[in-house]
Amino acid sequence: MKYQELHIQTQREFPNNARTPGFGWLVRAGYMTRENEILPLGQQVISRLKKLASDPSFSSPPFESLKATLSLPIISTETETFLPLSTGSIEVIHCPSCNYTQRKELAQFKKPASPQESKLPIEKVLTPNCHTIEALANFLNIPKEKTAKALMYTRTQDNQFIFVVVRGDMTLSEAKLKNTIGEFRLATYEEIIAAGASAGYASPVGLKHAIIVVDDLIPQSPNLAAGANEAGYHLLNTNFDRDYSAEIIADLVEAKTGDRCFQCDNTLSILPAISLTTRSEVYIENILFALAETHHDDKGLTLPKSAAPFDVYLMHIAGKELDTRAKVEEIYNTLQSADISVIFDERDERAGVKFNDADLIGCPIRITVGEKNLKEGMVELKSRKADKNLLISQIDIISKISEIS
Repeated sequence: MKYQELHIQTQREFPNNARTPGFGWLVRAGYMTRENEILPLGQQVISRLKKLASDPSFSSPPFESLKATLSLPIISTETETFLPLSTGSIEVIHCPSCNYTQRKELAQFKKPASPQESKLPIEKVLTPNCHTIEALANFLNIPKEKTAKALMYTRTQDNQFIFVVVRGDMTLSEAKLKNTIGEFRLATYEEIIAAGASAGYASPVGLKHAIIVVDDLIPQSPNLAAGANEAGYHLLNTNFDRDYSAEIIADLVEAKTGDRCFQCDNTLSILPAISLTTRSEVYIENILFALAETHHDDKGLTLPKSAAPFDVYLMHIAGKELDTRAKVEEIYNTLQSADISVIFDERDERAGVKFNDADLIGCPIRITVGEKNLKEGMVELKSRKADKNLLISQIDIISKISEIS
């Protein structure tokens, strides 16, 4: 395909809204606009990626083809692949030691059990203005892990009141809860009162007509402060099994940075990321972003052959004695006949402009046809990632391309 047929417009400067280096290079190289519109050059990459994605091994676990074929530094679960990215909208829990990876809201972790202690008698105490765990812990001068957090919902399929208990230092994962009980919504004030609870001072003790669901850390956490189901009061020393029971005990809370990996006991990290594939879907445009983030240098993109818009960037330098344009047209047709995808930069531009654009666009191989070398029957071949150019015979172009590929 010829350069001007693609209407490529490269940019000399990074866009002022370049949120990541990869995005900036995609805009500068003419793959997309700063408004995220994919341009014809970017569509060339997407077409190649779609062809790759039609291979079942590309879109099925364990996603090894993303690493092998596209050389991407991915992390993955059994069903989803991610690229860590500072601007990514997904939070992923990752263990750098054993590579355990999962979305934050679904991740497992080793929960810090409370020290074992004797169960103390339950005690009702006045706790004015203690509507939150923070306020309660400060008022009672106890750590948040010595409190029980109450959350109240209604299951949508049957309007059943659901009372959830997690330890006060933990955060409920609504995704885990949904996996446990199904779809739900926040309970209304009337539903809370009907169950015998009190908003801001609720506990599972003495509830009626409620399904109680507790995080699996609760049975291991003795003597927790919990609501008294009466405004302004809390109960000290509530204990699971003695003071209340539960219909469901499950893992319900989110992991956070610094938690321990349940597989290897090493420290977990939270990474922002973008999703590249799931078990049933391939996010082609995200893979384009991932390629740009991973494959670039200080001159432009350095895309792998499997994902580059073209295998070869072919250009000519106008001569004074020889018709270099006619010769490069001949080479262009030869490459196409050999089923080598090629972009032919046929513009009447200075050599420096063409070299810069070739580096920006990042095809794996650049072939330059100039008068000086043509007089010797030679052309210049350069791998995008190589430091030096090679002078090769015109008749060896196809074989040399195959060697580099």
